[in-house]
Amino acid sequence: MWVCSTLWRVRTAARQWRRLLPASGCHGPAASSYSASAEPARVRALVYGHHGDPAKVVELKNLELAAVGGSDVHVKMLAAPINPSDINMIQGNYGLLPELPAVGGNEGVAQVVAVGSNVTGLKPGDWVIPANAGLGTWRTEAVFSEEALIQVPSDIPLQSAATLGVNPCTAYRMLMDFEQLQPGHAPATACSQLCRWEKLHRAAAAVSVSPLGLQVQLAGTLQVFSWDDHQVTESQWPVQAKTRRGGTMVTYGGMAKQPVIASVSLLIFKDLKLRGFWLSQWKKDHSPDQFKELILTLCDLIRRGQLTAPACSQVPLQDYQSALEASMKPFMSSKQILTM
Repeated sequence: MWVCSTLWRVRTAARQWRRLLPASGCHGPAASSYSASAEPARVRALVYGHHGDPAKVVELKNLELAAVGGSDVHVKMLAAPINPSDINMIQGNYGLLPELPAVGGNEGVAQVVAVGSNVTGLKPGDWVIPANAGLGTWRTEAVFSEEALIQVPSDIPLQSAATLGVNPCTAYRMLMDFEQLQPGHAPATACSQLCRWEKLHRAAAAVSVSPLGLQVQLAGTLQVFSWDDHQVTESQWPVQAKTRRGGTMVTYGGMAKQPVIASVSLLIFKDLKLRGFWLSQWKKDHSPDQFKELILTLCDLIRRGQLTAPACSQVPLQDYQSALEASMKPFMSSKQILTM
């Protein structure tokens, strides 16, 4: 599914922003291919033509649909959340930026309506999520290449599927990639506790270490910390102080756009390690099959009831302004999910 670098995919996905499908297609025939009608189809999409304040630059537009090629997949978007990375991308300060104009949204779940003649891994009715950031999920329907999508089971809750590809993957990799968990501890349980909330800081197992920070300690070997995006960086000091000797502090987001402040004494006397994690880079460093395996692992946790979706507020696409405003408020407690 992945044949080029992540950056290439993001730019390619952005160029496909006009490749959208009509709302009527959601009830199309269960055929293996799709033929465009004589009249250009139009769908709704949240588009931004330049970087800036999302509330000012994002517009709901009707866009035309290009013809579906042999390796393309016609999908109807079901739900797409608003994540911090979406906001950063619109603002123009994210690590990957699509070419403009672009459709917003890096995450979501869609249902396959029809597939091109060369598509072998998907069929009408399947649920799919983006393989990489930059696909542009804030739209009613679209045409994507088969390689840009990953199939997920349709027997999991819609909200779980819509929010599967970013935060749960990040939390799981942070648990598994930085420290060796002690024997006897169940990573799946820890993962479910961490992934239950968007920013890790509302995990079921979390205990307070400061008014603005929380920690999760796993068998004394790994500590994962999180702060709200808008709080002061000085609150990181007590968190660092509680980290065990030789421990690792991992940063995975920084909406406050403030530097991480580290205690020199803790770096020296406790050998504190400071690391960063970015899921897009992890995908670039690993094979498509490894990411598929990660997704299926998380889906299994969902089926077993060990991983649940974050607290969500479903907002119709046409009410996107209120959803964007809510997503940018400090200490937000509910993820905004656009429904199509």
